[in-house]
Amino acid sequence: MNMRRNYYVLMLGLLLAFASCSFTTKTFSDPDKDKLLVQVITYVLERGHFDPKELNDDFSAQVYEAYIDRLDPLKRYFFKSDIDEFEKYKYDLDDQLKAYDISFFNLTYDRLMQRLKESREIYKDILEKPFDYTVNEDINLDYENLDFVKNKKEMRERWRKQLKYSAISNYYDLIEDKAHDNLESDFESTGEKAVLNSPVELEKKAREETKNSVDMFYNDYLDDLQRNDWFAVYVNAIVEEFDPHTFYFAPSDKDRFDQMISGKLEGIGARLQKRMDNTKVVELISGGPAWRDKELEVGDIILKVKQEDEQQPVNIVGMRLDDAIKLIKGPKGTKVTLTVKKVDGTQKDITLTRDIVEIEETYAKSSTVEKDGKMFGVINLPSFYVDFEDYKNRNAASDIKQEIKRLKKEGMEGLVLDLRNNGGGSLQTVVDIAGLFIEDGPVVQVRSTGEPKEVLKDTDKSIIWDGPLVILVNELSASASEILAAAMQDYKRAIIIGSKQTYGKGTVQNVIDLNRMVRNNQEGDLGALKLTTQKFYRINGGSTQLEGVKSDVVVPDRYSYVDVGEKDQENPLPWDKIDAVGYSVWSNYYDYDETITKSKERMDNNNQLKLIEENAKWVKQNMDVTTLSLNFDQYKSRMELNEQEAKRFDKISDYKTNLTFKSLPYEEEMFKKDTVLKEKRVRWHESLSQDVYIEEALNVLEDLKMQYSIKKVATIKD
Repeated sequence: MNMRRNYYVLMLGLLLAFASCSFTTKTFSDPDKDKLLVQVITYVLERGHFDPKELNDDFSAQVYEAYIDRLDPLKRYFFKSDIDEFEKYKYDLDDQLKAYDISFFNLTYDRLMQRLKESREIYKDILEKPFDYTVNEDINLDYENLDFVKNKKEMRERWRKQLKYSAISNYYDLIEDKAHDNLESDFESTGEKAVLNSPVELEKKAREETKNSVDMFYNDYLDDLQRNDWFAVYVNAIVEEFDPHTFYFAPSDKDRFDQMISGKLEGIGARLQKRMDNTKVVELISGGPAWRDKELEVGDIILKVKQEDEQQPVNIVGMRLDDAIKLIKGPKGTKVTLTVKKVDGTQKDITLTRDIVEIEETYAKSSTVEKDGKMFGVINLPSFYVDFEDYKNRNAASDIKQEIKRLKKEGMEGLVLDLRNNGGGSLQTVVDIAGLFIEDGPVVQVRSTGEPKEVLKDTDKSIIWDGPLVILVNELSASASEILAAAMQDYKRAIIIGSKQTYGKGTVQNVIDLNRMVRNNQEGDLGALKLTTQKFYRINGGSTQLEGVKSDVVVPDRYSYVDVGEKDQENPLPWDKIDAVGYSVWSNYYDYDETITKSKERMDNNNQLKLIEENAKWVKQNMDVTTLSLNFDQYKSRMELNEQEAKRFDKISDYKTNLTFKSLPYEEEMFKKDTVLKEKRVRWHESLSQDVYIEEALNVLEDLKMQYSIKKVATIKD
C-alpha cells in the first residue's frame, strides 16, 4: 500500500479533495449569510460525518440544552420567564435547521443583549456596598443543577453571592499578604507608603479588584463580541452534538484554524478546555513556557489573568473560552500571571513569560540509564509528528528509528518508550513505528461510513529492536498513542505500564474549508468545520473509543479519579467492534504473565505509589465539593486545611531514585554550542530520576532481560 496515499487519506485536513468531489453536486445559495452557513454545515454533517445523527426532536432538545448552557453557564442573565419562552422552541430546532430558519437564535440573541445590559447595572450597584464576611451563608457552585431565578430580587441575590465569592478570594489573599508585611499602598496626596491595616480598607480593595475584573470582562470582551460571534456559539451547540471533536471555526477564529494546520503555537504553551464555567488546562505543550516552568499542570483551573502592564487581574470564571484564550495569549517576551486553582484544591499565582513553542521540543528524545550493571534506553515521544509537505523529510518514525540505532550503539539491553501525555498525530507514523518492533503484519484498522475497512500494515520485514520493550501510558495518552500501545499489546510485543486505561479517542478528524463548498460565494468568509470522518480499531477488532487501552500493569497517578478521558466528554461516539485481522503473536523468550505478576507485586508494596493514590483520592474529594462558605472564618479555615493537607503530599515531588540518566554522545557534542539544549536535557534527566513509573519500567526490563538470558541458554542446551 502506498505510504503517501495512506498519509494523505487518513491524516490531514485533506478533505479538500473530499469536499470538492463529494459535496459539489449540491448548489448553495442564500442572500442571508447565517442561513447559508446553516445550509452548508447541515449538509456536510449529514453526508460527511462518520456517524451522522438524525435531526429529530431528541436532537433538537439536546442542542437546546447545550446552547442555553453556553449562553448562561452561571445562570445569572436569563430569568425563568425567558427560559419558559425559549422552551417553546425546544423540540422545533430540528425543523428550523431543515428550513434554514434562525428565528430561535434571533430571539435568544436579542434577549441576551437585553439581559447583559441589565446585568451591568446589577453588579455595579452590588459592588458599591461592603460585603459582610461575618454572615454565615454559602454559595452553590453546582450551576448545572441550579434553577434559573424567577424575579429581579433573586437575580440580584445570585449576583451578590457570585461577586462575594470572587471578592472573598481577593480578601483572603490581601489578608495573607498583610500578614507577611507585603501589602503596601501609595497615597497620591503625600507620596508616602503605608501598610493597609484596616479590615475595612482591605475589604474595599478586595471589592475594587472584583469590580475591575468584571468591568474588564464586560468592556474589553463582551463589548467586542459581534452578532456573528454569538451565532458561532449557536452553530457549535449544533455541531458538537455529533461528537466532541466536531467543531466549527468562525471566520474570526482564523488564527486558531491556521495554528491547527501549521502546528505553530504562541503564548504559554497550554491547551485549554471549557468545563462548565471554568477554563481548564488539558495539555501542556512540550517545550512551551508552562512546560518549562513546571508550575502549571493538567487539571488546573485558571481563575484570573493579569497582564504585566496592568494592576488588576481579570476574573475569567464564566468567560467564553475564546475570550479567555485571548487574554492568556500574547506576544513573545511578555509576561502573564495566572491565578489558578490547583488540582489539589489550593490556589496559586503563576507568572509565565510568553514564547513561541519550539518545535524541536516536540520531537523524540532519548537517554541512557545504567541499572545493576545493565544499560537501558528511554525514548520520550511527545507526539506522532510529521512534515506535512514531505513525509520523508522528518517524522516521528524516522526519528525513533535513529534514536534506537544510537542507543543500540551504546549497548542498550532494554527500551522504555514513554507515550505519557502524547495526544496523537499521524497514523502513518504509528504504522512505521510499530514496524520497528515486529517483522511485519497489520497494525491498525480504519473504517469510514459506507466503505470497506482498510487495514494498515507494516510490510517491512526488518526489525530495528527485538529486545525487551516497555511502553508507558497515562490517561492523557490518546489517539495514535493508543493505536501503537494496542498493537504492541495485541502482539504481546511490549508490556504496557500506566493508568487503568488511556484517553479513549478512537476517531479521526479532517478540516473542511466551508468556502470551498459555495461556488462564487458573495456572502463573505464562512469559516471551517473540523469533522469526525473515520474510526480506527485494534487488530483484534476492538475499538479504542471510550475504553482506550487497558494497561498490563496499572499504577495510580494524580489523575486516577479525575474526569479527563473521552468517556467524560459530551456526546462521544460509542465503543464498537469489527472483525479481527490475522496476526501472529510475537515469538520470544519472555514470560509476560510472570513479569506482569512480579511488577504488580512491587507496585502493591510501593509507598510512593500509595501516597500518589491517596493524593489522587484527596484531589477528587476536593473537586466534588460544590457548596462553599462565604463566611471569612470558615473560608479561611478551609483554605488553611487545604494548604496543610497539600503539604502532606510534598513527599511526592521529593521522591528520588538512585538512577542517573545521560544524553547520547551526539547530543553531548551539541551541548558545547547549544547551552539551552543542555539545560533542557538536564531538566529532563532530573525529572526522570524522580519518576517512580520510569523506575518500575526499568525493573520490568530487568526482569525481561533476565528471563531472556536464562531461557535462551536453556533453549540452546536443549
